[in-house]
Amino acid sequence: MSKILNISEAASIAVHGMILVARSDKLVNVNYIAELTASSRHHVAKVFQRLVKEGFVNSSRGPSGGFSLKMAPEDISFLDIYEAIEGKIIITKCPLDKPICPFDKCIFQNVITDLTLEFRTYMEEQTLDKYLDY
Repeated sequence: MSKILNISEAASIAVHGMILVARSDKLVNVNYIAELTASSRHHVAKVFQRLVKEGFVNSSRGPSGGFSLKMAPEDISFLDIYEAIEGKIIITKCPLDKPICPFDKCIFQNVITDLTLEFRTYMEEQTLDKYLDY
């Protein structure tokens, strides 16, 4: 089955995990995030190492360790998290990044550019605070 839009497992772990951290009043550990996101503990640890490096969360080691937000939930958008994991979303005129098209008009008629812009706008508008009661 083909998907037009696909979110990587790492980006999904990052966004869902950040909501879990934002919702908690105590440290949230890798095991908890892995269990609730049905992800491997190793993958969650790797994703959250990146989020620590990017300045979104604090990390405490040890048996009672875990993650806490470094910023207010309303200051962290899904786009911030997504781009920390995947890199900046690039808007291009050609979905295939070709400098020359064999046709006078794009046969995709900018649908991919439009979808990318819509996705980017949606991700930018969603902040962690909107999901604290989910």
